[in-house]
Amino acid sequence: MNNCITIQLKKEEIWVKINEEAEEKEILEGLKEKLVELKKLYKDDTTPIKVTGKILKNKQMEEIQSIIKEQIDVEIDFESPTTLGLAGIKKVFHQEIKSSETTFYRGSLRSGQKVEFEGSIVMIGDVNAGSEVIAGENIIVLGELRGLAHAGAKGNRQAIIASSNIDCPQIRIADKIKEFEKEETMKKYAFIDEKNEIVIE
Repeated sequence: MNNCITIQLKKEEIWVKINEEAEEKEILEGLKEKLVELKKLYKDDTTPIKVTGKILKNKQMEEIQSIIKEQIDVEIDFESPTTLGLAGIKKVFHQEIKSSETTFYRGSLRSGQKVEFEGSIVMIGDVNAGSEVIAGENIIVLGELRGLAHAGAKGNRQAIIASSNIDCPQIRIADKIKEFEKEETMKKYAFIDEKNEIVIE
C-alpha cells in the first residue's frame, strides 16, 4: 500500500497518521521513509508527535516509537480512532455498561480478521493468532483462543473471557492486561478478581 502514512502539521503537535488498512511491514517501511520529511520539520523544535489513524498493538507502538526516537528525540503520543479497544478506554471507562445483547459469530477468525461488538460475543470456532475479538462485555470462544481478546472494552471489569483453551500471548479485560508465558496453557477462564488483577483458571 503506497502512502500508508501521512504527516500533518497541527497547531501544537505533529500528527503521523497511519492508514487503517496498512499492514505492520508497510507501516514500519513507510515510517522510515517519512522520517526524512519529519526531520525537516525539526531543527531546534521539540513539538510532540501524535501517532493516529489505526488501532495498534503494544508491540507495534514500541516499534514505531523506537524508529522515531532513533532520529528525533521528542515526546510521542498514540491515539487510536474512537472505537472499542484499549486505546478508547480513557474516554469511556466510567460509563455504565447498559447493553446486554449477545452476537454469535460462526466460523474461525484468520490472522488479520477482527470482530467487534458492544455487547457479548460468542465465537463458534477458533480465534487464530493475529486475529482480534473485542467486546464491550463478555467473550466466549467455543474453540481455541490464540489471538487477541479484549472483553469489557468500554470499562466493564465484571466481564469475563472463556474458551476451550486460552493459548494466546495476551488478553485484556477493561483496562487490565495479562500477558502469558509459553508454559501457561490449558487455561479456560479469565476474570478480574477483588485485587483488580486478571486471574486465569
